[in-house]
Amino acid sequence: MIEPGARLAGRYRLDSQVSQTAGATLWKATDETLARLVAVWTFAEGFPRTGEVVRAARATSRIADSRVTQVFDADDSGPAPYVVEEWVAGQSLADLLAQGPLPPERAAGLIAEAAETMATAHAAGLYHLNLTPGKLIWSLGGAIKVTGIGVDAALRGIGADNPAAADAQGLGRLLYAALTAHWPDEARNGLRPAPVIGGAPCQPSQLNPAISQYLNDLVCRSAFLAPLRGGALTDAREIADALANVPRMVPLPVSPPNAPMTPEPPRGTSRRSGEFQAASEAPPTAQRQAPPPPPQQQGRRRSGVPPAVSRALVGALALIVFVGVVWGAWTVGTSMSGGGGNGGEDGQTSSGGQEDQAPELTVLKPQSADGFDPLSDANDEHNEIAGQAIDGQGTTGWHTEGYDTADLGGLKSGVGLIVDLGQPAEVHDVSLNLGQGPHDLQILVGDAADPAALGAGESPAAQKSGVQGEVDIGLAEPATGRYVVVWFTSLPRDDVRYRGTVNEVELRGKT
Repeated sequence: MIEPGARLAGRYRLDSQVSQTAGATLWKATDETLARLVAVWTFAEGFPRTGEVVRAARATSRIADSRVTQVFDADDSGPAPYVVEEWVAGQSLADLLAQGPLPPERAAGLIAEAAETMATAHAAGLYHLNLTPGKLIWSLGGAIKVTGIGVDAALRGIGADNPAAADAQGLGRLLYAALTAHWPDEARNGLRPAPVIGGAPCQPSQLNPAISQYLNDLVCRSAFLAPLRGGALTDAREIADALANVPRMVPLPVSPPNAPMTPEPPRGTSRRSGEFQAASEAPPTAQRQAPPPPPQQQGRRRSGVPPAVSRALVGALALIVFVGVVWGAWTVGTSMSGGGGNGGEDGQTSSGGQEDQAPELTVLKPQSADGFDPLSDANDEHNEIAGQAIDGQGTTGWHTEGYDTADLGGLKSGVGLIVDLGQPAEVHDVSLNLGQGPHDLQILVGDAADPAALGAGESPAAQKSGVQGEVDIGLAEPATGRYVVVWFTSLPRDDVRYRGTVNEVELRGKT
């Protein structure tokens, strides 16, 4: 039997037990070679799945995603097999839900991170199969961690006929929990089971009216596999795409990020420490404070000039600047008026006057928006969320499908968002709120809802390369038409694939 203080591989000192799982023990340990805390799994003699756990850990170590718990070492060749992982210090979703449900946007942001992480794992052939609120952790540094990928299923001997669908359903259940502080069926991680109406768990919006219909339907399509619009969600990538544009907000640590890690409290996830402020508080960007004023000088002044002399010098300098400004203004005014001569017959000066003023523009109100994929029979490119790019809310938006390369996998010349104004208008300016990463795009304007007919790739009204965030695009010449197309020809990369994002479009011109 392994006791605290034992060393594995001559470097991993087992400090204290954290948990036990049917013959496997998790330890808080110290890597004495690198002087850091680690988590170590050891196995009782005769544990039947040691080799399976070690193989799963080695496979997990090859996933290139910082949100996956790192595996540092795994060995089953000696008398004391072990797996060494990073020690994740932070607060789990279960801990946060002890305070009540999260605000919907914060809940969606957390599950979006988890879905992207699971999509990366699935691409590597690894699954979780035991997604619970204790497996999602906000680390002390503010990062999201999903613990137990690959290893959890091996430890517990969990299997599934369709593991990808099982994880997708697990993500939906986590979103249900984050939105309602209930678990969809039996109690789990200290959460109460969801109330049942008509023999089925309540939908999230029945428990919290503040939850949008979009999030409510997403939960039903994943957690309950309901065949609503778009069908059931049975893949982590589908859920990640559906949540791609939600804001990503994390709680703020009360203690600094380099605070020492403390032993495991009795409940919640097995690897955490520290405390966080309530999840409903503002994101980090809202917490910045102005720097404190500089302290008053003590003792002798650095300058040897007496205060009275300094004030006199400042006053003299101010007078000189004032006289210079007045003289310059008089000189410029005289030259622009042609030496004081009269203007034209209508009283305008020779500079052109009102005729050179910019035309008065108004914000053009779109009637609808759709995605456009030139290779799809229905030209569908996430049409179901295209309207979010014109809803006036910068926190929602439209995005393309995910592609393998920036040039859309070499499959097509571009994809786009078509905005329908309802009637022809003269378009002068386009303001875009794009996602992060360099987008190459064109602005097309005309009376056809077909980018090819509007000059895509050949004669756009405007084009930009390498732009992101908020971008104002002035057309060199006003263009008239009913349709305005944001046409992407190169996409930025997210964690796994390439996709373009338009959070909001604003058009200005004349009707």
